[in-house]
Amino acid sequence: MSEIEIGRGKRGRRAYSFDDVAVVPSRRTRDPQEVSVAWQIDAYRFELPVIAAPMDSVMSPATAIALGKAGGLGVLDLEGLWTRYDDPEPLLAEIAGLDEATATRRMQAIYDAPINPELVTERLREVRESGVTVAGALTPQRTQQLWKTVVDAGVDLFVIRGTTVSAEHVSGRAEPLNLKRFIYELDVPVIVGGCATYTAALHLMRTGAAGVLVGFGGGAAHTTRTTLGIHVPMASAVADVAAARRDYMDESGGRYVHVIADGGMGRSGELVKAIACGADAVMLGAALARAVEAPGRGWHWGPEAHHPELPRGERVAVGTLGSLTEILEGPGRFADGKTNLIGALRRAMATSGYSDLKEFQRVEVVVAPYTPA
Repeated sequence: MSEIEIGRGKRGRRAYSFDDVAVVPSRRTRDPQEVSVAWQIDAYRFELPVIAAPMDSVMSPATAIALGKAGGLGVLDLEGLWTRYDDPEPLLAEIAGLDEATATRRMQAIYDAPINPELVTERLREVRESGVTVAGALTPQRTQQLWKTVVDAGVDLFVIRGTTVSAEHVSGRAEPLNLKRFIYELDVPVIVGGCATYTAALHLMRTGAAGVLVGFGGGAAHTTRTTLGIHVPMASAVADVAAARRDYMDESGGRYVHVIADGGMGRSGELVKAIACGADAVMLGAALARAVEAPGRGWHWGPEAHHPELPRGERVAVGTLGSLTEILEGPGRFADGKTNLIGALRRAMATSGYSDLKEFQRVEVVVAPYTPA
């Protein structure tokens, strides 16, 4: 890999975003209706390679159920409003109507309410009774406190998600979560992240995780790059972590860890390029927040937006474009890549001659930077 001299005392590797790369068609084409976009993690098979980000603007128990029935996976934020309040709907409506100048302060106050373990159990029960796969997310900081409640509630997939999650957290104030021991002792598969480098991903894979989330700081509602100076362009991040998956398979004797791109995919072309760079599935936030059913009512925010000490996210207006079905599988009403995401993925795979996602990971890509309109 070529490095660029930033100054005499520092060099940096050139990294690429999804806007910097493009997929190259091959000699063969296929019928889009004969392309499979299904994937499987552990014992759970999904017809769509879409996981909803655990954000209050994206997922409620009802939308998690709707996405599950559509073929994807909804992940509930178990530290969000749905586990802090019996009825969060009035608060969701209030957040959608907040003035920009006071939004962060008011959201900090709203999210200051304690998490109720009984509500964690109730929300997961509601999803489980619908018959879809149940997934819930906690940050590493809350996992030790609430993991037993989550597992006892009958979760199928456990997600540990943070801005950045490492296998070697160091703290002199409290005993950090030992990911390897925790995952080994747990009876359910764990998806963990984010990470954005080969080395960090390899260490997370060695903990026994079933899947690794790739990305931090690149989502529509994040300001991590401006507040912390941390950002890794997603095309390079996904490709690096896919390389870690390949090398870990050799190291472990064939154990496959799923790579899930998380962030920076608001349009269908970015979803296509995430798979092309090596992702098995994508975790979508803003793209799904545009659905009529989304709890955010046309607004989108993540847990970083209401951090009590250092907010590094924003409440952003994403608008409402159509139903969840239209967002995922059309019909598309706009030519901007924000609706019929899966239809676009199928067509891209068919145009380049690939019949399933694992094959499509081998598609040729070129560096072709452009600035989106």
